[in-house]
Amino acid sequence: MSRDIDTTPLRRHTAVSADGTEIAYRTLGAGPNLILVGGNLKTSEDYLPLASALAHSFTVHVVDRRGRGDSGPQGPGYSLAKEVEDLRAVQDATGARLAFGHSYGGLVILETARSFPLFDRIAVYEPGVPCAPVPTAWMAPFRERLAAGDDYGAFIHFIQGSGGAPDFMTRLPHWYLRMVFRMAFRGAAWQRMRPLLGACLAEHEQLAAQYGRLPEFADVTAPVLVLVGGRSKPAHQEEYATLAGTLPSAVLRTVGGLNHMGPSERKAAPAVAEQTLPFLL
Repeated sequence: MSRDIDTTPLRRHTAVSADGTEIAYRTLGAGPNLILVGGNLKTSEDYLPLASALAHSFTVHVVDRRGRGDSGPQGPGYSLAKEVEDLRAVQDATGARLAFGHSYGGLVILETARSFPLFDRIAVYEPGVPCAPVPTAWMAPFRERLAAGDDYGAFIHFIQGSGGAPDFMTRLPHWYLRMVFRMAFRGAAWQRMRPLLGACLAEHEQLAAQYGRLPEFADVTAPVLVLVGGRSKPAHQEEYATLAGTLPSAVLRTVGGLNHMGPSERKAAPAVAEQTLPFLL
């Protein structure tokens, strides 16, 4: 089910998920339909440069996952299963047989494809399928800081504790990072990110719950391109290689010079698209 919100060149639509939540997505380009699902602390706005690069060959539908953008809230019963229902609604509305997912969005696509043969080909960039236990010690202080209205304090706990930050950053004092973050995170990107901090916690709780399920992803039958940033931590690169080895039909490629956030960075979008296009075409 889909209805127009706006007009071209960037068309806005919504699909209605199984629980009645509206899931918004932006459409641009022409060609075979491709769904783009983003990661944690990101909205569809962050993926428009990548979508534009892909739109020369595809009709790209950039999803605002529940809890962000024009989509409905995560809701009290939030789970990965809800995200699967949302993706199925967008796929039903668009008829897309191709999908690209980044980080948590990659997990959503692979979890969907594991049970439902909706996609002919899938590309994922550092998908959030845990091959090792997910750090959770940061979650309690993050929740406390968020409840106190201290968004920067909560964000610092996330950055230092969730496992993605460079090692040196985990050793910096909290007061110093607060000063740096107040200067570094204050523009439009931070204003999009701040309302997503609560969703960030809920999504990482779901990530932690997926540990131990890696063998189940052998049920994904569609060919999958697994992209990994060349600047990502070696341990993380090994985990993505393990995932690629679990998927029955997967190709693993490294995108030199990029880190985990590559697909959502304007300057990195062309390199991600260059690796993705030949696989999906």
